[in-house]
Amino acid sequence: MNSYYREAETGMTELRFHWGSALDSGQKKSAQKYQAELLDIDGAIEFAQDADALGVESLLMAQSYSLPDPLPIVGALVRETKRVKFILAYRPGLLSPTLFTQLVNTVSWMSDGRISLNIVAGISPAEQAYYGDFLPHDARYARSNEFLEILHRFWNGETPLTYSGEHYRLQDAQLGLGFKGGGRPEIYISGASGVAQETAVKYGDCWFRYGDTPEEIAKAAAPIVARGCRVGLRMQVLARETREEALADLEQVMSGADEEHKAFVGKFVAAADSQAVKNSLRLAEEAGHGWMSPVLWSGAVAYRGGPALCLVGSYQEVAAYLMEYKAAGVGEFIFSGWPARDEMRHFFTRVLPLVRELERGGRPSSELELSGSVEAHR
Repeated sequence: MNSYYREAETGMTELRFHWGSALDSGQKKSAQKYQAELLDIDGAIEFAQDADALGVESLLMAQSYSLPDPLPIVGALVRETKRVKFILAYRPGLLSPTLFTQLVNTVSWMSDGRISLNIVAGISPAEQAYYGDFLPHDARYARSNEFLEILHRFWNGETPLTYSGEHYRLQDAQLGLGFKGGGRPEIYISGASGVAQETAVKYGDCWFRYGDTPEEIAKAAAPIVARGCRVGLRMQVLARETREEALADLEQVMSGADEEHKAFVGKFVAAADSQAVKNSLRLAEEAGHGWMSPVLWSGAVAYRGGPALCLVGSYQEVAAYLMEYKAAGVGEFIFSGWPARDEMRHFFTRVLPLVRELERGGRPSSELELSGSVEAHR
């Protein structure tokens, strides 16, 4: 394990918690389509400043044709915040590795090193084609490996750098500005396929994937952790004072579901070549788009995709379930919620203190009650 892990007072490793940055900053329904045609930069700044004040470790800045490009937004947000880091999502193939390293190094100086990377090979051949990229799934990962190798060599101080591969060729490449403080950013690799896992182990610090039950995650995490790579989950969370309040709010955020958008998501998944995307919908279908456990709910996946697998329950229930994931080998999470800013406050002010108490060997202030079958919570 590397030094990026945080250590609790007892010397035990603490779970790390990041959040998905909601660029529209006001969505209250999980089953509705985002307002992709708008960019509320003032709202995004306020959201990031709230995350900064709450002690959120990092905000994920996603990349998609349906979102504003994250790189210039990160450049704006780092100047309006003090502590929170930003995980920049990026798909190799859009920029040369030299230019990309130069951009990341520049942001590292603008932010005092508060930038990490989430490398994604792409999930949809149709969307990749929007950008002129027609490589199949495994070839995209092969290109990602070359891309990451070049980035590592730059950050290891190799200069001038000459590289000749199948996808990239550089001749005597040089960069004047290195990463702030030396070293490099943390690198998160997303994907569920075998090639994604190999890329994470070889070039990344953490393998990120969509959620599943702790029992199933343990099976997937064990060989990755054994090879020295961390494991993280991308999920949703909805936690309240009581389970009854959580279920009532869940009903509210799922009301008025956009069935046209659900049909669009179904077509998108069918055309995708991402194992992670297809697996997430399969798991939701197998659960009847309902409860996979008393805390794990899959009903929003059909509307929002894999990240919408959601932890639902009281603050104590969610905290205890997170400890089950920790025991399964998970080291960190990227959460989102509905509405994003409100749920972020719920989690970091009410759930996180309970998690830290459990990590110190204590018990939450209220007893955890998970009685009843899964069917009782449908």
